[in-house]
Amino acid sequence: VRYLGIDTPETVHPGKPVECFGQEASERNKELVEGKKVRLLQDGPARDSYDRLLRYVFVDGTFVNGDLVWGGYAYARSYGDVPLFYQTLVQLERSAKEEGRGLWNACGS
Repeated sequence: VRYLGIDTPETVHPGKPVECFGQEASERNKELVEGKKVRLLQDGPARDSYDRLLRYVFVDGTFVNGDLVWGGYAYARSYGDVPLFYQTLVQLERSAKEEGRGLWNACGS
């Protein structure tokens, strides 16, 4: 599943090094979703060019995409069409940046 509206630092790309705060972002995602029942919400195309599902992810009432952005583990990103929750994600990113959370503090972004 490719999370809609966000971009996290690289950790497993074969041609790129692990990016700043990538390991922390990966760990936070695992805390939120690993071993849990998730609800997926489609908005726009079903799959990306790598055939990954494109979805918003929810666990026990938590908007995982938003949690990752708010905590400074991910950036708000739109690739083409503006997804349903994109403006919410932009506001969450602004909050994380202003408060210096996560990658906004650790990576000098």
